[in-house]
Amino acid sequence: MDHDELAVLLRTWRDRLTPEAAGLPAGGRRRAPGLRREEVAQLAGLSVDYLARLEQGRATSPSPSVLTPLARALRLSDDERAHLFRVAGQAPPLAGHIDRHITPGVQRILDRLSDVPVLVIDAAYFPVAANALGIALVGARDANIAWRHFTGGASRFIREPEEHDRMSREVVGDLRAASGRYPDDARLRRLIDELLEASGEFAALWEEAPVGVRAASRKTIDHPEVGRITLDCDSLHVAGSDLRLIVYTAQPGSEEAGKLALLATIGTQTFTPTD
Repeated sequence: MDHDELAVLLRTWRDRLTPEAAGLPAGGRRRAPGLRREEVAQLAGLSVDYLARLEQGRATSPSPSVLTPLARALRLSDDERAHLFRVAGQAPPLAGHIDRHITPGVQRILDRLSDVPVLVIDAAYFPVAANALGIALVGARDANIAWRHFTGGASRFIREPEEHDRMSREVVGDLRAASGRYPDDARLRRLIDELLEASGEFAALWEEAPVGVRAASRKTIDHPEVGRITLDCDSLHVAGSDLRLIVYTAQPGSEEAGKLALLATIGTQTFTPTD
């Protein structure tokens, strides 16, 4: 690991990133260009002290779990992220593994779509990112969606039996396809093995190997603050990756649109995104 080069890179990338580009308020006059160290630390979920040690070349080799949110917070391109990993003494993500990097373009979409709930998931149904309204709508975003669906984990979504069955087949089909594309992804393999053990429904469908199944495009959520709300749900694939943006919208002027507006006022004061 080259501590000095890593320090220079982190400071350079922080200085070039404006608050507006990072989805932050400008905050009045600034003495220096770019983001404050405290802002990058907050966006990356790191302590200010640890980030300071990285920027001063005093920290030990950071792990991928540190580098990944740092790359996201600094809006690094794929090439820049790979360089960051190499300088930090870590191997960049390889073929055969799911790439969970949020590109600058996807991050800008999250920043600008503040009036509709948006979640980002990977090919294994792990949540990767969300905007504030998305978290306010669905609650905690840490649990794997497939695991929660097949094991009966806590969820605000209300699904009739027919919709549950369609989603089950969709998820299994997607995970089967992902396992073929990413045979070396340990996190995906572990999820599938644990689901085969924990859910008879999943195990039976895995043997059936459904393909090309898509669940209903409208979702009903029982929200603790705004009540039951039914929204259109669109799954948008990100070109060049296996990330998907899950976007929830309501017909303008409808009761659901009013509930979303209310949630944008009260919900985002409680639920804020974390990386």
